[in-house]
Amino acid sequence: MSTNTDLSLSSYDEGQGSKFIRKAKETPFVPIGMAGFAAIVAYGLYRLKSRGNTKMSIHLIHMRVAAQGFVVGAMTLGMGYSMYKEFWAKPKQ
Repeated sequence: MSTNTDLSLSSYDEGQGSKFIRKAKETPFVPIGMAGFAAIVAYGLYRLKSRGNTKMSIHLIHMRVAAQGFVVGAMTLGMGYSMYKEFWAKPKQ
């Protein structure tokens, strides 16, 4: 058998926590986007009871737009960071 099968099977031996940590090191803005999304959702739920006379649907739309905007911003920053690492900060060979 080839060693290619051994390499693909080694990824299954990795635990959930270690896989998340490895992925977070490879792409650091993904956990930042996830944390920002969770924070905006938590803030939206907190503000839900004191929204005044604003309709529920309007409040939910505003929170959805804010959460999506944060995630898109984190993705854009992550793409810029990876482009910087690949093209400008590449070590000289």
